[in-house]
Amino acid sequence: MSDPALAPYEAIVEHAELELELAGRGELTGLAGLGEQWEQLVAGLPGRPPARAGQLLERAQLLHERTRIELLRVRDALLGDVANAQRARRTAVGYGGELTQAHRLDRTV
Repeated sequence: MSDPALAPYEAIVEHAELELELAGRGELTGLAGLGEQWEQLVAGLPGRPPARAGQLLERAQLLHERTRIELLRVRDALLGDVANAQRARRTAVGYGGELTQAHRLDRTV
């Protein structure tokens, strides 16, 4: 049976695992939606955790570091996509001249 005093820390680890999973899949909207749940989880914690929670807190910290690394990968991929789009636009302009407003996509639909 699980120690009831450790339940909030186990919930934090589960939350951190979910954050890592979402970040790994690039689901940034879902990840951002977890912020309020995180605030609720940490709001009820005591100022000083019990010593028995040490391993759980270390695991949560490691999961957060892995999530940070995943988010850096997502950021780098997005920046690469932006750079490729800019390069493609410059290439298109070089071949066909500057695009006029009439040639751009209608984004209102």
